[in-house]
Amino acid sequence: MIATPKVAVVTGAGSGIGKAAALALLDAGHHVVLAGRRAALLDAVARESGSGRRALAAPTDVTRPDSVDALFALVRREFGRLDLLFNNAGTNKTQGVPFEDLTFQDWTDVVDVNLTGMFLCAQAAFRIMKDQDPRGGRIINNGSISAHAPRPDSAPYTATKHAVTGLTRSLSLDGRKYDIACGQIDIGNALTDLSSAMARGVKQADGSVAAEPMMDVRQVAQAVVQMAAQMAALPLDANIQFLTIMATRMPFVGRG
Repeated sequence: MIATPKVAVVTGAGSGIGKAAALALLDAGHHVVLAGRRAALLDAVARESGSGRRALAAPTDVTRPDSVDALFALVRREFGRLDLLFNNAGTNKTQGVPFEDLTFQDWTDVVDVNLTGMFLCAQAAFRIMKDQDPRGGRIINNGSISAHAPRPDSAPYTATKHAVTGLTRSLSLDGRKYDIACGQIDIGNALTDLSSAMARGVKQADGSVAAEPMMDVRQVAQAVVQMAAQMAALPLDANIQFLTIMATRMPFVGRG
């Protein structure tokens, strides 16, 4: 049996924050199951890591219960336990659409990934962690700066990220008796392919458009590793409940 903490699942691992976190966890010695919709991207991350069999690509649609069940059945079969879930998969596809123009499908598409997908993955991880020996594990939910304050024209994304905070708190409470610790990382302006437009200009609360400072996504990845306890040597009887990491000069703290 693999010594704890070693086995991690990262959702949305094919690109952006998920990719960076997966690579950092592999570099820290974890076995990492790379979950995401696009198999080719997952395979590319596994190859880039140079980690051999410690990186396992697992194409997964987190909005489908059968697909999530298959992912965690793979974890049980290959490793016999799970020590960490980085519940990261998310979408911001409706960003910039005025509230009154959102369709029901727009709303559903975001809720299905950002909230229902997180619920399904957390529940599957919870079931493994509570029954394994040694018992317990850690779940890290990817919240957002939007879990605290919205951007303009972002109602579906912002609503789901506030809901993720409620899920984090509930899992923290319900997981106590099973030695399952749950925390949340709220990220602001990490530079990825999806967020690169912010560096060129993004709508502000006053309606103006302004470029915003960004930070290296690898800094976020290292924060995830720290929360996962590999670097911080944090036992399961201690937990980083909420961690906010953001570009220092981004317009979040204060007015405007």
